[in-house]
Amino acid sequence: MSRKPYVRPVTAEWIFRHPRYVRYMVREFSCLFIGGWTLLMVWGLKQLSEGPAAWAAFAEVLRTPQSVVFHVLALGFAVYHSITWFNLTPKALPLQLGEAFVPDAAISGAHYAAWAVLSLVVLALAGAF
Repeated sequence: MSRKPYVRPVTAEWIFRHPRYVRYMVREFSCLFIGGWTLLMVWGLKQLSEGPAAWAAFAEVLRTPQSVVFHVLALGFAVYHSITWFNLTPKALPLQLGEAFVPDAAISGAHYAAWAVLSLVVLALAGAF
């Protein structure tokens, strides 16, 4: 009888075994697009500080089809990341009032409501309506 422990082989396809794993990996992958968008905005601030010519060149880059596709993908991943976090919040940050816990739907709902209000404020400030 061998005393060597059994080591289950882990292949690169492990994430496809269950839909939950795929959702988890998509959520983790979303940070790359969110981080890329953040770096793009930092570069935009740098260009803005360098004067009108540099800002105009940056704005021209943002009008390219590749930039539009990147922004749409980044927005989609940011929305997915936000939704998954808001659904996870009651488990990560349970709120106890007295002896009872606040229902999960109330915690998630408060986050969704704040998101909606802040989105409307940003749209109003941008002059969308």
